[in-house]
Amino acid sequence: MSELIISVSGVRGIIGDSLTPSVATEFGQAFGELLKQTALDDQTVAPVKVAIGRDSRISGPMIQSAFSAGLMSVGVHVVDLAIATTPSVALMGRFLKTDAAVVITASHNPPEYNGIKFISHDGIAFSGDIIHQLRKIYESRAWTLESIDRIGALATDSRAHANHVQAILQLFDTKAIGAHRYRVVLDSINGAGCAPSPMLLGKLGVELAHVNNQATGRFAHPPEPTRENLTDLCNQVTRHRAVVGFAQDPDADRLAVVDERGTYIGEEYTLALAVLSRVMVKPGVIVCNLSTSRMVDDIAAKFKSTVIRTPVGEANVAAAMMEHQAVIGGEGNGGVIDPRIGPVRDSLIGMALILDLMTRTGKSISQIVSAIPQYAMIKTKFAATRSQAQELVEKVTAEFADQKLDLQDGVRIDWPEGWVHVRPSNTEPIARVIAEAADEKTARELISRVQRVGVSS
Repeated sequence: MSELIISVSGVRGIIGDSLTPSVATEFGQAFGELLKQTALDDQTVAPVKVAIGRDSRISGPMIQSAFSAGLMSVGVHVVDLAIATTPSVALMGRFLKTDAAVVITASHNPPEYNGIKFISHDGIAFSGDIIHQLRKIYESRAWTLESIDRIGALATDSRAHANHVQAILQLFDTKAIGAHRYRVVLDSINGAGCAPSPMLLGKLGVELAHVNNQATGRFAHPPEPTRENLTDLCNQVTRHRAVVGFAQDPDADRLAVVDERGTYIGEEYTLALAVLSRVMVKPGVIVCNLSTSRMVDDIAAKFKSTVIRTPVGEANVAAAMMEHQAVIGGEGNGGVIDPRIGPVRDSLIGMALILDLMTRTGKSISQIVSAIPQYAMIKTKFAATRSQAQELVEKVTAEFADQKLDLQDGVRIDWPEGWVHVRPSNTEPIARVIAEAADEKTARELISRVQRVGVSS
């Protein structure tokens, strides 16, 4: 059996193997028990309520129903949002004043995976400490089933898409953006972004060519929005003579960008462009994780802003953003977090920020990108259990103890010529090794230094 991954990113597993309906039900019961205990600590009288949505994966209705059943069996009320993006679900949790929100999603993982993502009442993904408490309740089966007169009720709400789009539109000069009639190609991979994204782009006056636009969960290509998976989008941009191409992942919290020439510029540029768009208007604190490109630092320096780095994981970035009152933040995997909408990654606000940047500067994506200092980033990964990945981290830490190290999340080694970050994945049974330098050759040499430690040991 494959490993059920439980981390700050929630729960993920393979359907019919590590993640089954019974597992989902028991996690619903454990999560409900956790929320009830928290409510008692806060002396809350009202019944506990959870908003729950899902991406379009074929297994989504099954896992959502099972998880909801678990919640209701321990007396928690459920509001079903149906198919909705992760940022939409988080926003609806705050709008409905629920005790928490849950998204049934495996984000960028292949279709055989699904997962359960937990979001607190304030819209931030739960911390590692809370997930640890949840795991203890789940493993000890420490919940109490309620009698017929105390089980939770089920309601539905269809406002997630409209509320999300409206929240974004009020932040921008829609007439100024719409005056350009930008031609855009969007690949929603038949995921949760299929419905709200054209709503937003239409209100921004965009002429949209929308591919993979049915929320069937049958992904047209591997769902991670990487270069090798988006060759068709690149071709579509040139065929439609579009000014930009956008690609979402299945739950629409990540965004990748293709420029007007049909060139994939990558997920790292998503955050860089969003940061540039925001700090041009309002300089301030920017928060990103340890694996994010130093392009963000270069932009921050130009606009008298400050960068704070955190461990990888949306919850870590969001918590630091709230603590330091950041104006923008996110992760280099295409995840933009704008606190004006909510403390979660959001591809829709990312698209709006980039279109606004083009409007303010009067420049194309390629022109904007050419003005940002260029780096080469190499992202590698290999199969490893969490313990095996942690063992590699420890060996690398010992080997390079005389260098500048950051041990917040795995180990990041900074040399004058670049950096390498080695860490266990929060979402897959793999270890990630990421390097960045001024050119690809140097970046690969830095990765080789680290890989030799693993081979020699």
